[in-house]
Amino acid sequence: MQPDAEFVTTGHMLYPEIFKSMERIRWSMADDVPWDRFDSNLLSEEQALTIKMNAITEWAALPATEMFLRDNRHDSDFSAFMSVWFYEEQKHSLVLIDYLRRFRPELAPTPEELHAVRFEFDPAPPLETLMLHFCGEIRLNHWYRCAMEWHTEPVIRKIYRLISRDEARHGGAYLQYMKRALNSVGNPARAAFAKVGVLMASSGRSGKPLHPTNLHVNKALFPNDTVQSRLPDPAWLERWLDEQIRFNSDWEQKVVKVILHNLSLLFGRSFESVKDLNRFRKEIAAA
Repeated sequence: MQPDAEFVTTGHMLYPEIFKSMERIRWSMADDVPWDRFDSNLLSEEQALTIKMNAITEWAALPATEMFLRDNRHDSDFSAFMSVWFYEEQKHSLVLIDYLRRFRPELAPTPEELHAVRFEFDPAPPLETLMLHFCGEIRLNHWYRCAMEWHTEPVIRKIYRLISRDEARHGGAYLQYMKRALNSVGNPARAAFAKVGVLMASSGRSGKPLHPTNLHVNKALFPNDTVQSRLPDPAWLERWLDEQIRFNSDWEQKVVKVILHNLSLLFGRSFESVKDLNRFRKEIAAA
């Protein structure tokens, strides 16, 4: 399912316009985070620990970027976009670390804890990986919005609002590259996007939070080959979602709805349910 290298070396590049659009609305850690509004009475130890885990998880943009650059050597346009994505994702980790260093320094991640999530991902089909991360950005946008409602301390609430909006914009950028792939390679792209879309939109039924950081990515390191397995508390993600921020079925349906809506627009078909998308997947597979 490797995309044809020809389509990335000719025609209109997406990176310059994506760079400009993200540059115009980029937020500043110094100016847009109201550090002086911190209220220690509104931050529990439980909440602070979840901030640490999210900071380490966001650091995993580093190995993800190394994977993207390795598997997309044929695509200089997309690889250039990684410079924006990598910068903004590492900034998410940095702002969460800065928050802890200011207000809960004993919980700030150590260099060793951060480095633990940097490991090699096995090569994977670029189109499927693209779709996986598109869905991952949508899911993370909703996770952070839900976390913002759970938190009571105003500074961390503002931080989660800022980074959740970044995740939504990243999803939009990935979608542009998905549209380009459809125009360039056609059915192989449809097949890859539909296949991963069914998987990612069905995670509520599987009972497992499907996100790039919770998927196995290196057979030689199994079972310690997910980002979450390398956190100080590997069981943290499920507990954060189920017991702390309470990412319930209503939230999950919002994620599914956004995925199906975007794929409906992308494919020019109406998908009201995952079953509709799965039928489309089978059609493309048969074709």
